[in-house]
Amino acid sequence: MTSSSTSTSARLLYRPVGLASGMVGGLVAGIVFKQVWQRVSPNADEGDPPGPLQKEYPLREVMLAAVLQGAIFAAVRTLVDRQGARAFERATGEWPGD
Repeated sequence: MTSSSTSTSARLLYRPVGLASGMVGGLVAGIVFKQVWQRVSPNADEGDPPGPLQKEYPLREVMLAAVLQGAIFAAVRTLVDRQGARAFERATGEWPGD
């Protein structure tokens, strides 16, 4: 990293980048989750994963969907945020965090 502390202007400039990358990350995570769910679900032919209030699904399947969705979302979001910060640093010379 080029500096030990990020300037206020760098943080402000990074906000739109962070918001955009967060939205892209959420979309990508949703697509990845749906693909993974279709491969691991015992009811893959039904399409969408079960929600917590859908009585026709066993708790085990609802919990599996929730855990997978959370893990995939966190991993994709972290990857997208980190790469966005690196691109911002290359463009401006300042790391947007810290």
